[in-house]
Amino acid sequence: MPDSYAIDDDWNALYVDGEWTAAESDETIAVEDPSTREQVATVPAAGEADVEAAYEAAAEAQSEWAEAPPGRRETLVQDALEAMQAHSEGIAELLAAEVGGSQIMGETSLRIAADQMGEAATMPRRMKGELADSNVPGKDNRVERVPRGVVTVISPWNFPLNLSMRAVAPALAAGNAVVLKPSSNAPITGGLLFAKIFEDAGLPDGLLNVVTGSGSDIGDRVAGHPESDMVAFTGSTPVGRQVAATAAENLSAQAMELGGNNAHIVTADADIDRAVDSATFGSFVHQGQVCISINRHVVHEDVYDEYVDALVDRAESLPVGSAHDEDTIVGPIIDESQRDEMLAYVEETVDAGATLETGGETADLEGVDDSLVVRPTVLSGVTNDMAAACNEHFGPIAPVIPFSDIDEAVEIANDTEYGLAGSVHAGDLGTGMDIADRMKTGQVHVNDQPINDEAHVTFSGTRASGMGGYNDGTILEQVTETKWVSLQREPREYPF
Repeated sequence: MPDSYAIDDDWNALYVDGEWTAAESDETIAVEDPSTREQVATVPAAGEADVEAAYEAAAEAQSEWAEAPPGRRETLVQDALEAMQAHSEGIAELLAAEVGGSQIMGETSLRIAADQMGEAATMPRRMKGELADSNVPGKDNRVERVPRGVVTVISPWNFPLNLSMRAVAPALAAGNAVVLKPSSNAPITGGLLFAKIFEDAGLPDGLLNVVTGSGSDIGDRVAGHPESDMVAFTGSTPVGRQVAATAAENLSAQAMELGGNNAHIVTADADIDRAVDSATFGSFVHQGQVCISINRHVVHEDVYDEYVDALVDRAESLPVGSAHDEDTIVGPIIDESQRDEMLAYVEETVDAGATLETGGETADLEGVDDSLVVRPTVLSGVTNDMAAACNEHFGPIAPVIPFSDIDEAVEIANDTEYGLAGSVHAGDLGTGMDIADRMKTGQVHVNDQPINDEAHVTFSGTRASGMGGYNDGTILEQVTETKWVSLQREPREYPF
C-alpha cells in the first residue's frame, strides 16, 4: 500500500496478521464523500472466513506480546502517536472526505486521539499488583493485573478516529491483541487508517487486525467470537443491546458507550450570553452528530424568549457548506437516511405544536444533487414528549423546552431512558452544582456544554447509555483482569 494517507490511495484490502490482504470474496463497500455525494474509495466487505483469520492471528500473537517489557509497549504507542501526528494534515482530509468532518472536527479528533495515546502510553507501567496477608501461616498472596487476551473493538462513524483510538491504544499498551471492526460509514478513518499508523510504528504482526464489512454480515461473529475476551463498542442503544447480548453469550467483558438524550439546563439567573455560547457549540459542532451533544435545551421561562432569540441569531450566523471549505462550521450529515430521519423529527415536532424558528431544511451545495447539509435548526415551544426532544435526533437541531422551577427542570432532564451527559448554566455556582448532582447522567458540566473528553478523566454513561467506561484507569481495568497467585513458603497443615 502507498505510504501516503490520502483518500485516493488504494484502501481495498484488509489488514490481517501484519499483511494487507484481499477479502475472501470480491464484494466491496463504497465510500462516499458526504459533501460531494461522490464515491471516493472502495474497501473490502469481509466475510466470516476473514473474521476467523483475524482472530486466529490475534490469539497467536498475543501471548508473546503480553510478555513484552512495559517499556516496549510504551514505546510502541509513543511511536504510533508520532506517526499519526506526522500525517495529521492527511488524516484531517480523510475525515472530511469520509465522514464530512469540518476543519474543527478534524483538529478536535486528532487532539483527543493524541491525548488518548499519551494516556495509554503510561498504562504498561501502571499494571501493578498488590500483596495481601494470608489467613494461612507461611503463605504470601499476590494479585497481579494481566491483559485479557484479545480485545474486540467495534467503532462508530461519527468521530471514528478518537472513538476507536480510546480502545485500541489502551488494549495494545496493556498487552492485548486487537480485532477492529469499524463502521461501514467510516471504514478508513475508524479502521484501516489504524493499521497504517501502527504498521508505521513497528507493531508486531498479528497484534492489530482490521476487518471492514457490514454489521449485518459479520457483526454477530465479531461480537461473539470465542477468541474475544473483551468487547469495546460505541454506537446506538438498540445495536448496543444486541452486541452486549451476543458478547455475553461468550462471557466477554464489555465497555459500551451507547446513545444519549442530553439536557442543557439554563436557570433564570444564568449568564445568557455564556449559556448560548455553550449551546451553539454543544448543539452544532460536527452537525450535532455527537453522542454527548445537546439534544434538549431546558430553559427557565423568565429568560426563555431571550435565550431563543439569541440562539436563533447564532444558528443563522454559522457558515454551512462543504466539509472541504475551511470556513464551514456545519457540514453534511453522514448519509441520507440519517438526514431524512432528523428532518422527520423536526416535521413531527412542528405538527405537534412547536414553532420552527429557523432551519428545518437542507442547504443547497453547488454541483451537488440531494444535499446532505441540514441548516442549524431551532425549535421553540417544545415539550419533552415531542419527536425532536424524546428521540436522539443526532443532528444540528436545538429543541428549546421551558420550565418554571428547578424541580421541573431536573424532572424534564431525567425524563429519558438515557443517562450519558448533560450541562447546566446557573448564576449561582452552588445551585448549578446542586442541579448537576440531581441529573441522572454519567457526566455533567457546570457553566459549560456536554461535549468534553479528557483521557485522564473517566468517561461513562448510566442507564440505557451504556456500561463500563473509557479513559484513565477505567479503560485499563476493562482491558485487563486480575490474577491471584499465592506462594506457600513453608509446609502447610491440612485437616486430613
